[in-house]
Amino acid sequence: QVQLVESGGGLVQAGDSLRLSCAASGLTFSMYVVGWFRQAPGKEREFVVGFGWGGSSYADSVKGRFTISRDNAKNTAYLQMNSLKPEDTAVYYCALRLGPITTMQRDYAYWGQGTQVTVSS
Repeated sequence: QVQLVESGGGLVQAGDSLRLSCAASGLTFSMYVVGWFRQAPGKEREFVVGFGWGGSSYADSVKGRFTISRDNAKNTAYLQMNSLKPEDTAVYYCALRLGPITTMQRDYAYWGQGTQVTVSS
């Protein structure tokens, strides 16, 4: 049974940092591309960043502020978020897929339950 569990969300002030984690089980984690998505209230879920063997791809809105990494030995991916802005407020989801990085939700087979990030101004 595949399971993804996100953690690390919380309430912070603008300019602060957070690190999200995504712990995977039930699959060979190293084979999968990791994607992070987010969904703000009243908005559609959007791509944030993806990380695979070919490198990483970031949404323009987070470039230079967010960094994705992974520890395959721990079956865990991370999203370091710096210089947070109120517009980063959302539920953040990690997802896994086989194949190249894509920005499309439908391409990702496995999803976590999400972790809330709230950035106050």
